[in-house]
Amino acid sequence: MTDATAAPTTVTNDTATNGTDGREEYFDVIQRELTAFSRRARATAARLHPELTLVSQALLSYIHEENGCRATDLAAHYLLDKSTVSRQITALEKLGLIERHPDPEDQRIQVLHPTEAGLKALMSTQASRRAAYQERLADWTTEDLATFARSLLRYNAASNSADQ
Repeated sequence: MTDATAAPTTVTNDTATNGTDGREEYFDVIQRELTAFSRRARATAARLHPELTLVSQALLSYIHEENGCRATDLAAHYLLDKSTVSRQITALEKLGLIERHPDPEDQRIQVLHPTEAGLKALMSTQASRRAAYQERLADWTTEDLATFARSLLRYNAASNSADQ
């Protein structure tokens, strides 16, 4: 297997020179680029809202998208330990970005909902992130964007089915 630092920085459809179909080199590029993407995402999250980690932003977004959810739903969706989710929820509550409401069907269950401040923080960070993507991808064609979006959806769908 090729060392990740020696992997190509661009990807073409050419067959690799070592006689393989290039899969190993592609895996190296994918690993390196996803790592770089993850690091940029964490750094961007800190700039967008210094009090919210990338994980907190993701949890807040999911709570909003689901029109409220339980902590166990968050843990299951993101494959996180319940204690990790609990710490993140506590931090979001202390910041006044989420609140708990009893489930109308079962008063023993607490459902998390974003507060007005939470929605404002979420909308602000999402708008800033969207603007950054638009700037970074400005010279991509619509076809390039569609291919990238489909590939991400396919990758995440494969990840979800492998995790279950």
